[in-house]
Amino acid sequence: MAAGVDGFEDPSAEVLAEAAAAFGLLASSARLHIMWALAQGESDVTALADRVGGALPAVSQHLTKLKLAGLVRARREGRRQVYFVDDPDIVTVVRLMVGQLTARAGDASPPVARLRGTGA
Repeated sequence: MAAGVDGFEDPSAEVLAEAAAAFGLLASSARLHIMWALAQGESDVTALADRVGGALPAVSQHLTKLKLAGLVRARREGRRQVYFVDDPDIVTVVRLMVGQLTARAGDASPPVARLRGTGA
């Protein structure tokens, strides 16, 4: 780590690369919407597709990418996979980001309804 300002050390190149990759995945409005929904509670792919308004195969592909990146996890319940965010820090980041942007817009509509209209 390099010396930083005000006592903060700069993160390593590896940490910055990992953070950039995670933020890159969240740069897709569809994946961000999925993360927002999962931050509210666990869900299977069918319920997620209904909630975010996406096609089942597309939502499944997004979940696979998020799972490979370690942003979401899944567990089997019978014949279905239930997805969830197991990292409270990721939940905090998603809620903070969407909440702040909603507040700045001064829009009284819920963030989920606003995100639903955007494409990935």
